[in-house]
Amino acid sequence: MPRWLPRAVLLVLALVACFQLGSWAFHQLIGLLVNILIAFFLALAIEPAVARMAARGMRRGLATFLVFLGVFVAAVGFVVLLGSVLAAQIIDLVEGFPGYLDSLIGSINDTFHTDLSRLDIQDSLLHSDWLQKYVQNSASGVLDVSATVLGGLFKLLTIGLFSFYFAADGPRLRRALCSVLPPRKQAEVLRAWEIAVTKTGGYLYSRGLMALISGIAHYIVLAVLGVPYAPALAVWVGLVSQFIPTIGTYLAGALPMLLAFTVNPWYALYVLGFVVVYQQFENYVLQPKLTSKTVDIHPAVAFGSVIAGTALLGAVGALIAIPAVATMQAFLGAYVKRYALTGDADASTSRPRPRRRVRLPGRR
Repeated sequence: MPRWLPRAVLLVLALVACFQLGSWAFHQLIGLLVNILIAFFLALAIEPAVARMAARGMRRGLATFLVFLGVFVAAVGFVVLLGSVLAAQIIDLVEGFPGYLDSLIGSINDTFHTDLSRLDIQDSLLHSDWLQKYVQNSASGVLDVSATVLGGLFKLLTIGLFSFYFAADGPRLRRALCSVLPPRKQAEVLRAWEIAVTKTGGYLYSRGLMALISGIAHYIVLAVLGVPYAPALAVWVGLVSQFIPTIGTYLAGALPMLLAFTVNPWYALYVLGFVVVYQQFENYVLQPKLTSKTVDIHPAVAFGSVIAGTALLGAVGALIAIPAVATMQAFLGAYVKRYALTGDADASTSRPRPRRRVRLPGRR
C-alpha cells in the first residue's frame, strides 16, 4: 500500500463530511438567509432618505427610526382601510344571507315544484355528519393558522431588525467590508454598493409615485360612479398594482369591480374598461418617463427576471428581481467593451430608405 493512500482516503472522507455538514447547515439556515437578503434590499431602498437626513446633521440611527416609523404608519393605515372595506362587506353579506337564501329557495320551489323550507334546510345542515367533521377540522386548523401568524410576525420582526441595522450602520458595514480587500477591489465594491442603492431606491420611489398617480385616477372614477369605499379601494389599487409584479394589476382591479357590480352591473364593465385603458397609459407613457433614469431595463428582461425570481424565492424573489437585475446590468455595463457599428449592421437596424424613382427616357 502506498504511504499516501491512507492520507488521501482520510482527506476525501473529511471533504465529504464537510460538504454534507455545509449542505445540512445551508438547508437549515436558508430561511434566515432569505430574510437577510430581504432586509438588505430594504436597507438599500431607504438608504437615500436616511443619507439625506443624516447629511443635515441628524444621527443615522434616529433617521432610520423615523423612516421606519413612517413606513409602519403607512402600512397600518393601509391595513385599516382595507380591513374596514372587508369587514363592512362581510357584515352586509351575513345580514343579507337569509334573504338571499329565501330568494334562492323560492326560485327552486317555483322551478321544480318543490316545497322546501329554510328552517328544514338549516336543521338538516346542523345535524349532518360532514358539518361536525368540518367543525372538528376547523378547530385543529385554528392552531395551524395561529402558528403561521406567529411565524409571520417573527419573520417580519427579524427582517425589520436586520434592515434597521443595515441602514443605521451602513457606513460602518462598508468600512468593515473594504478593510479586508485591496484598494482596487475596494473601489469596485463601493461602486457596486452605490449602484445598488441608486437602482433599488429609484425603483421603490418611482413605484411609489406611480402608485400615488394610479390611486388618484381610480379614486376619481370610483367617486364619479358612486362606488362605496372609494378612498380605500383607490389605495388598494395603487399599492397592489405597483408592488405586486405581473399579476398585481388584475388582483387590484378585481375588488373595485366586485363592489361596483353590487351598485350596478354596468359599473363593473366601466371599471374594467378604465383599468385596461389606464394600464396601457401607464405602460407606454407614464412608466417609461418615470423609470428611464432609475431602472432602465427592457420589458422582456424585467418579465423574465420576475419569473426567475419567483421560481427561486417565490413572492420575495418577484419583488426584488427587477432592482437586482437593474443593479447587475448597470454594474456589468461598465466592464463590457462596446464597438462602433459597421455600415452593414447600422443599415440592418435602421429604417429602410424609400426607393428613388428612375425616370425612363421618353417619359415625363
